[in-house]
Amino acid sequence: MRFCQERPELDSGTAHRLTLTTGQQPLAILLGCSDSRVPAEIIFDQGLGQLFVIRVAGNIVAPSLIGSVEFAASLFSTRLVVVLGHSQCGAIEATVEVLRTQGGHASPNLRSIVDRIAPAVEPLLMQGADGQTLMERAVRANVCASVDQLRHGSRILEDLQATSGLQIVGAEYSLESGVVDFFHGVPEDWKLA
Repeated sequence: MRFCQERPELDSGTAHRLTLTTGQQPLAILLGCSDSRVPAEIIFDQGLGQLFVIRVAGNIVAPSLIGSVEFAASLFSTRLVVVLGHSQCGAIEATVEVLRTQGGHASPNLRSIVDRIAPAVEPLLMQGADGQTLMERAVRANVCASVDQLRHGSRILEDLQATSGLQIVGAEYSLESGVVDFFHGVPEDWKLA
């Protein structure tokens, strides 16, 4: 919470950087949105080598992203994966717009992002959610879907969860307050301050 209190203590000095030339032992793997307003290392006040960050629009899960999580969890024995969504996510907004207008997107590459988010958003539209409520629920539903895909979409990650204590949790960063809310899959015995 030092970030919210505007007292960061990032360890990024030359001496620390040089210690990382022989390897890394990140504390957590973070799958977050590529939005420029959501820099994980700054939000979590972590310096060089402390987070293994994977960023993609809409914090979606695709095979290469699962592979990146598998890589870090297996090679570095990192036992925490955080899927981090955020308020005012443009990928969520684009998905809502495509679903509402039943339109397509000119770019098949952008459409692939929308297609991965749509299953989390469609039920909310069918329930009649609208406006800000829809956006808030859609961000969280998308995070939950990504967490579930990581938990159940990889034999390697499933084995690490069962045998080595790998935790995969979901969180949302508020652009407005600067606070991260861990809301999905967080063990009851966690103490988050």
